[in-house]
Amino acid sequence: MPTPSSSSSSSIAAARSHEWRAALASALRTTTACTVVALTTLYGPAPLRRYLEFPSFTYVTTLLIVSDAALGDTLRGCWRVACSNVLVMLLSLLSLYLIGPSNFTDAVAAAAMAASVFVVAIPEWSHLVAKQLAFGQLVNVFVSTAVDRGEAGVAAPAIHVVCSTAFGALAAVLAMLLPFPRLAYYQTRKLYRLYAENICERFNCNIEVISASDKATAVGFFTQTKSLSTTGAKLLKSIRSKLDGMHWERPRTRIFNPHWIDPDEKLQDMELPMRAMGIAVSTFTSFPVGAIDEELSGFLLNCREQFSKKLGQQAKCFASFDATITSEKKKDILTKNLLVAYKDLPTSFLLYCVHILLDDTPMAKKNDHMLGKTQESGDPLWSTRKTREVLMNLIPSNRNLAFAFKCSLSLGLAVFFGLTYNKENGYWAGLLISLCFVTGRHPTFSLANARGQGTAMGSIYGILCCFIFQKYMHLSFLALLPWVIFSSFLKNSRMYGQAGGISAATGALLIVGMKHNDPPIQFALARMVEATIGLLCFVIVEIIFNPCRAATLAKSELSQCLRSLQDCIDQIDIIPPNKREMSFSSCSALREGQRKLKTLVGQLEEFTAEAELEPNFWFIPFHNACYRKMLESLSKMSDLLIFVAYSMENVMLLSQKNEAFWEDLHDQVNENVGIFKNKISPVLKCLEEITRIESPRKLENENLPCDIETQEYADAFGDLSGDEEVNTITGSFIKHLEAMASKTHSNIHEEMVKGQILSHYSCLGFCTSNLMRETIKIQNEVKELLTWENSNQSNFNKFFWKDQAQCS
Repeated sequence: MPTPSSSSSSSIAAARSHEWRAALASALRTTTACTVVALTTLYGPAPLRRYLEFPSFTYVTTLLIVSDAALGDTLRGCWRVACSNVLVMLLSLLSLYLIGPSNFTDAVAAAAMAASVFVVAIPEWSHLVAKQLAFGQLVNVFVSTAVDRGEAGVAAPAIHVVCSTAFGALAAVLAMLLPFPRLAYYQTRKLYRLYAENICERFNCNIEVISASDKATAVGFFTQTKSLSTTGAKLLKSIRSKLDGMHWERPRTRIFNPHWIDPDEKLQDMELPMRAMGIAVSTFTSFPVGAIDEELSGFLLNCREQFSKKLGQQAKCFASFDATITSEKKKDILTKNLLVAYKDLPTSFLLYCVHILLDDTPMAKKNDHMLGKTQESGDPLWSTRKTREVLMNLIPSNRNLAFAFKCSLSLGLAVFFGLTYNKENGYWAGLLISLCFVTGRHPTFSLANARGQGTAMGSIYGILCCFIFQKYMHLSFLALLPWVIFSSFLKNSRMYGQAGGISAATGALLIVGMKHNDPPIQFALARMVEATIGLLCFVIVEIIFNPCRAATLAKSELSQCLRSLQDCIDQIDIIPPNKREMSFSSCSALREGQRKLKTLVGQLEEFTAEAELEPNFWFIPFHNACYRKMLESLSKMSDLLIFVAYSMENVMLLSQKNEAFWEDLHDQVNENVGIFKNKISPVLKCLEEITRIESPRKLENENLPCDIETQEYADAFGDLSGDEEVNTITGSFIKHLEAMASKTHSNIHEEMVKGQILSHYSCLGFCTSNLMRETIKIQNEVKELLTWENSNQSNFNKFFWKDQAQCS
């Protein structure tokens, strides 16, 4: 038997090696692009250099487009450059003709900047990168007009800015083509092969865990499974980031290929059962597992070989699997599950996941033919509704209006104060923050700090290069090449990210790679002061528009997640076959609720990550560990709810094939589901109410009743006390499964239907018991969170008692 260390080292090592090579390739391509820009702007033909009057923004455009990109991503970036060029030409020429270049004072330039930025930021159909590029271009146009008061003419600044930006995009395309094209398709195919290998090794490790003869061996393989899962999540994220670029390289794939498979859906269909297998394996506490005998262990090892063979069938990226290889194996899995289901739910659920992996079942997407969904296109009102949706999308949302006001005010102030402080270098206050804006929230202080540090480091490095090569200034650019490579690696770091990496690269490039009138030290100092002015404007406006701390929003989002989870639990119901429409609507509502929960969990994760980075000031420190544990539980519950919906759909579909068998057991099934819902729903409601309250201290001074005899306050978390509640639910499902298994049938077809119902119902039993287990974990973390926020323990139980009374 393989050891835990040897079973998964190849996948992890290969993924790390690929990540390092990809980062190095990106750094070399970035260096190539910057070299093309530098040589052209410094030593290119004079007629061409006359149109490239803004080399600073050429560098910025190049770095923004070429970062971690392939040819498809670069082509997409060029399209966004074209969109920004059109917007800037229209707005800048309109402003200059209406106001007149000679009338552009500092205040007028700031006002024109604010108005133009607002217009650029309003459309929701325009991509964020196109808006960021347009912001920077408008800064260059209006500031240069304010500096020379129209000496260059009306259209010249806009033309020069557009040409500089377009050349940056061209340099990025050349870097992707030389010395050979860097295609997103081949990168995605390599990543997908690594991911397939990772999936295979995770599958093998999970089988080794449940087949282990002692706990030490099982723990070793389970640890490796967690490491492989982390690597798999990174590979999955990398693949998804390349898919858009791949579509730009092969735009006809989806349209003209009738057998085209959506890669994202295919990945989800593999990842979801693998995560579920990890949940099943984590519930085993003693080894060897009682339900795993020698015969079943050999069967699972054979499944492992079949799964490896199945993954090896893929001759090219995202090809569909050959289903004939596993047809007999799927029948054997159903037979084994029939024997195990009423003995051990985790083992049965693991077999259930193995069946899904071998069957390529699209779990995350409901089967429309199963649920009897009608085509919307046949609805006479369908076209009217679509037209109304298009018109409504043209009206900007409140969120987009806030984003537009924020960008307008920040850049308007930055341009005004930048010109007031130093007219010649007034560009940098606005240019530095033009790429900072995002449509949602972000860690403002962390982002400003990364940009400030990156600008300072790059400027200092540029000054050192000028000092060392002061006698050979034409060679000073060679010293920038290793710095550009270093900055490319900084973009992938947690400390600096893309904001700090681009700032570090441009900080040095602007001092060494472009001509300016001031000495390098004086220019660097002026630029750093201007950058500080811009960052101060950015931070102040962000605080005005987003006064709530991320920690506060994280707690509010947690409350919404619990509410959404409660809604999903309420939709779990097994409805008789004679109420077909009700059963289909219940499953659809559960899937919709699960998608909403998944979205909310993603937002909670973003707020948690932001709260980790923001300073505490005088507030209570953010309880990072507590939120991370709750996020882990909520993510598991989101995955389990997909299995609940899938098993419900199949149970109700199969019950129509054998209604007599199902009618005898329907009441007992609903009884088990009802017990689960009655246990978990009140607790989730109570937790939601508690987390919705801003501060427990608001209730400290209220006179709350207590028990007269004990003089103690009731505990709001008394409904779920621990594993005994989970064991009660599990035992109830196992008892019912045993009753189902004892039913006999007259023919093989009915026996197969019974086996399938048994398999899906055991999945439902495992999921509900683990939903309760994860709820207990969240309950304990909420207790810890409120203890962290409320130091007065004497009144702590008063708070629990009052909220329990409100929930009941």
